[in-house]
Amino acid sequence: MESLLFAAPGQLAATVAAAVFGLMIGSFLNVVIHRLPKMMQRDDDNYVAHRSERALPHQDAYNLMVPRSACPHCGHQITALENIPVLSWIALRGKCSSCKAPISARYPLVELLTGALSAVLVWQFGSGLTGLAALVFAWLLIAMTFIDADTQFLPDDLTFPLLWLGLLVNLNASFVPLNEAVLGAVAGYLVLWSVYWLFKLVTGKEGMGYGDFKLLAALGAWMGWTMLPAIILLSSVVGAVVGIGLIVFQGRGREHKIPFGPYLAGAGMLAMLFREPLLQLSRGFGAA
Repeated sequence: MESLLFAAPGQLAATVAAAVFGLMIGSFLNVVIHRLPKMMQRDDDNYVAHRSERALPHQDAYNLMVPRSACPHCGHQITALENIPVLSWIALRGKCSSCKAPISARYPLVELLTGALSAVLVWQFGSGLTGLAALVFAWLLIAMTFIDADTQFLPDDLTFPLLWLGLLVNLNASFVPLNEAVLGAVAGYLVLWSVYWLFKLVTGKEGMGYGDFKLLAALGAWMGWTMLPAIILLSSVVGAVVGIGLIVFQGRGREHKIPFGPYLAGAGMLAMLFREPLLQLSRGFGAA
């Protein structure tokens, strides 16, 4: 609170602007989360049909821009006034204006999360290129978190841009020196790749997907190889706690797959915000 009181007016204005802009980006991320997996499935279906010389099952335009957003229950097209982040959901009382079917509370939650993280990142990193890069980092992680939670799939369309952008951003050592970023990308991929194959050789089962390797590689490209132990530790502990909770309180069997991407993304976000304390923590574990 004291830092807010004594902040420069320009910094406060940039933070508020980031929060508002983040709310709008959050609204767009809701579209990405819902549509990107469907777009990729449609492309796969069309590819298989084309190779089999059959009629394409999906010939209508379907992307992040068209068709217009509509209620999945009655087909009512969402108007501009019904698409204002958070406020429209509150005004509509979480229901479609036409058929009164419930609208998931996750939509405003994604918008609020994106707005809050955008404000925090601009406050911490400023509104220059480094701050803008941190915003894109957070937005991509938010999209991947919810897509993986829904589908247990991390799209290459998001993991690869995050990886390449991390290396580009660190060309001038925005977050870590370039050599640490390159080593982080390589080590991040190989660590989970090795765990995957070791687990598969021992149990005959797949413990995670290739998207997890790519996501950790991307986090290594942004945060450097020195942050990987802290990211892996944080994501593993939280994932284990959640997994045990699901078994105990919801009766899910151990064979039930739990997506690891959201925990990696959350740990990566914490690494961005609290780099030095986490580095000291991981060094403390190493010394112990």
